[in-house]
Amino acid sequence: MRHLEQYRAWIDSEFTDESTKEELRQLEHCAEEIEDRFYKDLEFGTAGLRGIIGAGTNRMNIFTVAKTTQGLANYLLGQYENNISVAIAYDSRHMSKEFALKTAEVLSANGIKVYIFESLRSTPELSFTIRELRCKAGIVITASHNPPQYNGYKVYNSNGGQILEQDADLITEEISKIDFNYIKYSQNFTNAHIIYISKDIDDKYIECVKSLSFNKDLDYKINIVYTPLHGTGNIPVRRVLKERGFRNVFTVSEQEAPDSNFSTVKLPNPEDIEAFNLAINMAKKVRADLILGTDPDCDRVGVVVRNEENNEYIALTGNQVGALLLNYILQSKKNNNTLTDNLVMINTFVTSDLGEKIAERYGVKTIKTLTGFKYIADTINKCEKSGQGKFVFGYEESYGYLTGDYVRDKDGVVASMLIAEMSAFYKKKGCSLLGVLKKLHDEYNFYIDETVSVSLEGISGQNKITKIIEYFRENKPTVICGKNIKYLYDFKLGILYDFITGDFEKLDYPKSNVLKFCFEDESWFVIRPSGTEPKMKIYFSLCGSSEDEAKEQLENIKTDVFAIMNCII
Repeated sequence: MRHLEQYRAWIDSEFTDESTKEELRQLEHCAEEIEDRFYKDLEFGTAGLRGIIGAGTNRMNIFTVAKTTQGLANYLLGQYENNISVAIAYDSRHMSKEFALKTAEVLSANGIKVYIFESLRSTPELSFTIRELRCKAGIVITASHNPPQYNGYKVYNSNGGQILEQDADLITEEISKIDFNYIKYSQNFTNAHIIYISKDIDDKYIECVKSLSFNKDLDYKINIVYTPLHGTGNIPVRRVLKERGFRNVFTVSEQEAPDSNFSTVKLPNPEDIEAFNLAINMAKKVRADLILGTDPDCDRVGVVVRNEENNEYIALTGNQVGALLLNYILQSKKNNNTLTDNLVMINTFVTSDLGEKIAERYGVKTIKTLTGFKYIADTINKCEKSGQGKFVFGYEESYGYLTGDYVRDKDGVVASMLIAEMSAFYKKKGCSLLGVLKKLHDEYNFYIDETVSVSLEGISGQNKITKIIEYFRENKPTVICGKNIKYLYDFKLGILYDFITGDFEKLDYPKSNVLKFCFEDESWFVIRPSGTEPKMKIYFSLCGSSEDEAKEQLENIKTDVFAIMNCII
């Protein structure tokens, strides 16, 4: 059996260090664990690597990181003749610094210039650095909001966005050729190939963030509670809020310092309201108007606001924050006479349609992409090159937002600044974010959304995910909970089915294992496997004339969809 052969090969190899060998020896009688660690290689895709830290081919460790880096180096050397440079950043997770240094070592040994940060930096600053230093690629060591036993390795292209399928496939091909015997190493960190990035980059990045401010007539005394959730956002977010003039920013001290175990939370995920428990307790003491929380690599930000009617704190969804920011930006541009007729807003097929309605009101075109900010970044680049539209704002439901042209990934630093600015702007006018959101719903109908993640780990879990998605693909339900389905987008087959006319047409998108079922009333649900975790994700978006109507429809649709899933597995 291949996994047992691999297991024994790792123990016997001269390239495996003694601590790794001992870790593997401890698993001698754990057949299921050995199989899970060695039944496949940790997959490299458009999200790079992401997995549990530990020994084995299906784990994040020094060897899988070195092998991946050698494959990336071979790819870059095949693409470019000279002047190849790569920027590297890392977050606060276990082994992040070690993986970053090993990555720098392998790249350097292959004659590739490396720019590396001396300490923790955010993912958006890595994207900025790639563009600023004109690197051919970038790498950030992070597993974003995953549990503490995970880490990851994300690869960026020369535009500062995550690589897409074509490049990922070419890199994967190079990685597949690599044996541990053929990895180049160089431990000389004083040579000309490795350069530590100066703090000038930090200053330039922060100045670019501040330049995206829209208004100065704000209530700067607004009370803000911020938590970096033990990650990289602590320094840049606090700095930009201070330099923008916000006087009352309270940081959750228990979550301020980097902590690889993320010991104060179950998950360092701003989508999880439990991650805000300490922040909410602080907010109640200081009567905060706004709570901000960024994930470990600070590319996403969660928002909690105070309901002035009952003084309770309510978490806003990514769709709600995205709609509020879009409306604020376009309203501000209109007031500042900078609202031109060629602006483009970009979001994904799993993002609520409320944003598109807002954009339409201001004469702004909306472009939909597949799930993942890499597709938004690629669309920004295409719009920029073609001159067919100027990017104004992009967002996805999973708490990622971007404006400006200096970064090509979601940016929790600029989003934190603009959310604080937006909140202070409306407070100066006697209104809250919840009040603005209500006005938007009154104007465009009530949109309610929910994302449900179903954890299905291991080999059996992957098989269940495949079985569920293939059932929906093959059977193509046309009615759910008495509601007619009008369209089915099958992004894997590249086909849009029209169940009303019986026609179908080809979709011009990269292939992705995603199904989107659209009802006749603008409501929809989407099923897809997670690209970074052993989960299946189901997205629901319901539209109604009132909150009660939308909520009732949501619960009914969820009940029927999960009833189908439970019958399958």
